[in-house]
Amino acid sequence: MLRLAILVSLCCTVSIRAGFIKNRSASHSGEYGGNGGARFSHSVNQLDGSITAMKIRVGEYITGIQVRYGKEWSDYVGGSSGEWHAFVLQPGEGIIQVSGKFDRYIRKLSFVTNLGRHLSFGVDGGTGFTALPLFPKAILSYISGRSGAVIDAISFHWNVKHNNGAQR
Repeated sequence: MLRLAILVSLCCTVSIRAGFIKNRSASHSGEYGGNGGARFSHSVNQLDGSITAMKIRVGEYITGIQVRYGKEWSDYVGGSSGEWHAFVLQPGEGIIQVSGKFDRYIRKLSFVTNLGRHLSFGVDGGTGFTALPLFPKAILSYISGRSGAVIDAISFHWNVKHNNGAQR
């Protein structure tokens, strides 16, 4: 009888604890690129909202990046050479895939959105990569990496977006 009581108690505890387990929604892709540069992270910037726009500076390599989260721009990371390119995401649009090329530095970045847009910056050459979220309906939440005079390396952080527009 004691064994049965312990077994029932254990089963109830496991069932109750299982109810507290949350569905996972966040994942990470990368780091793609070389070993140089100083570390940067936009992890705090994501608190300003979803990614709404990007400015990318392109020369022989991706030389700089600045991202708008909600209505606030992140600090610029990278160098001062190259030509500026920019894109703005539409309401409800999010980045669902990033691919690119790298050698010692990031050479090319290509973005795909949930509305089917394809945006590409930089030049071909080097090793290719494709970054995707692990979970359905996740979008690019923020970036991190290393930079100096160019973007040396980059990582992509994904999260599932709530219906109210906020991210987990």
